[in-house]
Amino acid sequence: MDGPNDAELKRALAHLPTTTYVLTSAYDGERAGVLVEWVAPAASEPLLVSVSVLKGHSIEPLIRDSHAFALCRVDPEDRLIAKKFGVRCAPDERGDPFDSMHVRTLATGSPVIDRSAVVLDCEVVRHFDLEADHELYIGQVVAARVEDAD
Repeated sequence: MDGPNDAELKRALAHLPTTTYVLTSAYDGERAGVLVEWVAPAASEPLLVSVSVLKGHSIEPLIRDSHAFALCRVDPEDRLIAKKFGVRCAPDERGDPFDSMHVRTLATGSPVIDRSAVVLDCEVVRHFDLEADHELYIGQVVAARVEDAD
């Protein structure tokens, strides 16, 4: 029996739900963020989420050392967010990418973008090197914020 070809696999995976988030973290005065699309609930007790992150980004050591990250849901059409945190951006660019934005922190100290409609603040409980182009982080949600669109 023949298996599916690469094009068929990609078409099938395109049916999985994705939403654009900025994954953020901070440690020892440094802050970073990167756009991610693969975020999913992982468990309900305790509340866990999984997030897949492209390897090689400057956010990796911040997550490792702080044991924390935040997920800030953003409008995928937001050009400023895409410019500041897109995967095509240089991850080691000098300066703080949050300088031109209103941010705050919740429980972990990871930056939270104020205009984000949904925020999950997480402590890392597991990290998996997938031996692929992405890594997987599992975070326990310790704080959250939802902006109602009234």
